[in-house]
Amino acid sequence: MSYSKEYIKNLELWSVEYIDECCSHKKEQLSNKGEIALVMDRHIPTIDYFLRIWIPIIRKEKAIVPSTWYEWLNGEDKLKSETIKKIDELFKALASDIVANEGKGIFYAKNRLGMHDRQQVETRTVDKFDFE
Repeated sequence: MSYSKEYIKNLELWSVEYIDECCSHKKEQLSNKGEIALVMDRHIPTIDYFLRIWIPIIRKEKAIVPSTWYEWLNGEDKLKSETIKKIDELFKALASDIVANEGKGIFYAKNRLGMHDRQQVETRTVDKFDFE
């Protein structure tokens, strides 16, 4: 399936719209008074949702299968490759901020952002004294 240069350029604009939706998402939460209130609940942006659901269903545009996305990422077409890299960096930046500031998405952080738990191990060498 062929995609026009205009479509490729629009991907970055659409990604910003998608990020805006992720940032402005709210959920209903029961307050201490027993009332339902809308509270901020940012969503971690994902490439799979963006490609398979957001573009074709929300934007009503031609979808991209993830394999095409990754071919473009590593391909020789500069427009496609640079566009995909910019979008990926935007998604990762928001995801990192959500993980860091809201404690959500720990598995996403480990699997997609390359973050991991670190254990600090301390070793000490003790000299043996001879008490004869």
